[in-house]
Amino acid sequence: MNYKPIIIVAGEPNSIFFELFFRVIKKKIKSPIILIASKKLILKQAKILKQKINFNITNPLEIIEKRKNLKKINLIDVDFKQTYAFGKITSKSNHYITNCFKIAISLLENNISNKFINGPISKKTFLKNKYNGITEYLADKTNTKKFAMIIYNKHLSVCPLTTHLPIKYVSKKINKLEIFNKVKLINNFWKEQFNKHVKIGITGLNPHCESIDNFSEDEDIIKPAIKKLKTLKYDVEGPLAADTIFLKNNRKKFDLIIGMYHDQVLTPIKTLFEYDAINITVGLPFVRVSPDHGPNESMLGKNKSNYLSLLNSIKFLDF
Repeated sequence: MNYKPIIIVAGEPNSIFFELFFRVIKKKIKSPIILIASKKLILKQAKILKQKINFNITNPLEIIEKRKNLKKINLIDVDFKQTYAFGKITSKSNHYITNCFKIAISLLENNISNKFINGPISKKTFLKNKYNGITEYLADKTNTKKFAMIIYNKHLSVCPLTTHLPIKYVSKKINKLEIFNKVKLINNFWKEQFNKHVKIGITGLNPHCESIDNFSEDEDIIKPAIKKLKTLKYDVEGPLAADTIFLKNNRKKFDLIIGMYHDQVLTPIKTLFEYDAINITVGLPFVRVSPDHGPNESMLGKNKSNYLSLLNSIKFLDF
């Protein structure tokens, strides 16, 4: 059986990505990997971490022309000049990361694969407040208008209605259409990926879904949206109080919980599963997955970071 390759952008050069990658590729992986990164940087970090890696040097044109018969690990070498194996995260890597994404999107647009992973990236230095996160960055680069960020675990997943948004702006971004769009995208993804319908719980915004103001997002926006979705036969419940929805007997009713803002659902999901979760963007022209952690500068070169999220990211696409 010919497996489609998994296209991987390594991401921020000064991150724990390669430390994790060196360990993960020793596992049984059926799909070829197209790694987009700097050869010099890989070799420098491999030396520090006392790891060995074998890869086939290639280029986008060669991959597009050949398409099949790829090696286990195929490296597209992107130039990046850094004296030391590890350094501080700065904007000096922005051009390098941008080039890596451009190559990856080009391969995806040429139907080399529909499976994509990106390593951790510093939102502060790379996105420069232009995008809320890599989810929005990729949506813009692929002209995608409707998308959703899912933190996935086979036992329970979550989706924040708003992503990396300062809390003072959250209430302004909550509307019925956004709730409709997220539920529809998630429902379609579950059907396509798992061949089943998804049971969704939706939190309120305010504590206990109550507000001391005359206007209540829970009563005036979230509840009517859920009522409409139910008439359209979507399996949704809510608005549900965020402080109790993650209790064991409550969360077991759902496959996925939609929250109104990032930490409302990401804090409990990471408390429950720690590194055993992956970040999936649905709605893009391809399946985008990333490990559910950042560059982790404090752990650079220590070879002690947990590789489970990267392993799960690759396993999710290894079909």
